[in-house]
Amino acid sequence: MIGAIAKTLRPARASAGSFQAAAVRASSSHYPNKSTVSAKHWEKEWSKDQLLAESQGHVMATWGPGGPLRGAPLLVRGEGVYVYDIDGNKFLDWTSQAVCCNLGYTVPDSVKNAARHQMETLAFAYSGFSNCTSRIRLASLMSELLPGDLTGFLFPTSGAEANEAAIRMARRFTGKTKIINQYRSYHGGTSGTVQATGDFRRNFAEGRGGEGAPGFIKTMNATDSPLFSFGKTDEDRTSQALAYLEEQIICEGPGTIAAVMFESLVGSGGVFKSPPGYMEGVRALCDKYDILMICDEVMVGFGRTGKMWGFQHYDILPDIVTSAKGLTGAWAPLSMVACREKIKDFFETNPIGWGSTFQAHPTSCAVGFECLKWMLEKDLLGHVQTNLAPVIKSEIERLCKTYKSVGEGRAVGAFGAIDLLDPRTGLPVQDFAGKTCSHPEAVLTLRKTLRANGIHGMIRPPRLHCAPPLVNTVDELKDGFLQVEKAIDAYDKCF
Repeated sequence: MIGAIAKTLRPARASAGSFQAAAVRASSSHYPNKSTVSAKHWEKEWSKDQLLAESQGHVMATWGPGGPLRGAPLLVRGEGVYVYDIDGNKFLDWTSQAVCCNLGYTVPDSVKNAARHQMETLAFAYSGFSNCTSRIRLASLMSELLPGDLTGFLFPTSGAEANEAAIRMARRFTGKTKIINQYRSYHGGTSGTVQATGDFRRNFAEGRGGEGAPGFIKTMNATDSPLFSFGKTDEDRTSQALAYLEEQIICEGPGTIAAVMFESLVGSGGVFKSPPGYMEGVRALCDKYDILMICDEVMVGFGRTGKMWGFQHYDILPDIVTSAKGLTGAWAPLSMVACREKIKDFFETNPIGWGSTFQAHPTSCAVGFECLKWMLEKDLLGHVQTNLAPVIKSEIERLCKTYKSVGEGRAVGAFGAIDLLDPRTGLPVQDFAGKTCSHPEAVLTLRKTLRANGIHGMIRPPRLHCAPPLVNTVDELKDGFLQVEKAIDAYDKCF
């Protein structure tokens, strides 16, 4: 509209400067009210064609270009572990979308009632200068779900926000700046967390994206990559990776390093668990050099791996823990930062220096509180350990043995991934950024066949993840693997 008004105001052969001035005048006189916007916004429903047209005109994508989004499923409802598009097609959610819809799509009455009650009684309370009951009760419950003295809590709205807050806390508490992260990692899309990230997404903030936030140092993961390994045995990998990390700490200067911040298990990078002794060794190095240890549990927290927390797969207690997705099952935007008592006590008399408008939003906290109680009442951890984990482990092992185009596979609880190879070379079919691919037709075939067989989720070759809602039945999970195998079979036949 502004462009159209500016065009009518522009005289023939107007200069760029006069055109800009006309646009500014049009903008300054723009005063919207109900009579100036389309009546379509008061229509109860829009047709599919109308939705697609409006999407094309106004909806932007995030990590990828907008073009592919135009062909993505237009979801209209969900039930159980399934989502449905506008054409009535039914999809099994194979990865809990972005590994966040842990509780599926059927919201319990207790959660809906809590959200409704909170909105009716106190829809908002700014956490910077007020408190509210849902925030206090959620914090109290969280203190019993975490081990040791991890008893202080913030409740941001996203995993990236939680990690930003954790980084700020570590720097403020220690008076030091540098954060050590791993190359195979993802910590968020904000300016700080994307720089903490080790994978290709970090590059969006570098080069053409800017210089990137300072103070982040990368170390190698202890697990193997197609091009590099610290050793042939887990013992060698652990000892060499820890020696490498300690050498980095010494070279960087321990007095400059605020924290080592690792994902407890590498998530989107391929579901990698550290070799035995490695995380314990990292904890020991942090203690030796007076460095905080931060565990990023945004993906794996709240039962994804069969334990409440991913770091419980090791004999460690972090200084700071972040998590998000599973806290509310994505039914409300909420994340959390937990810190040990010494850090909480420090910030009783010192400002954290971080905050956001919607931190500890009352309705989100009420939803999170009820979600956690529902998980405990249903013994969701027991369900993952007893029912889901054995199926995922055995099915991934079977796929790895059956197809030459499938390399290694990994599974921890209800979190798994397989490596997609080009069997002609034995190498990954494409790099993680998707910039180089040895067989684009095979990858496209995989995507199309997954969708045709009712599988929806995060498909990111050369990894194929399995992270279904934790409320799946065994039969639903087994059926999902049958549909996924059809896609792998079609992919394999492309070579």
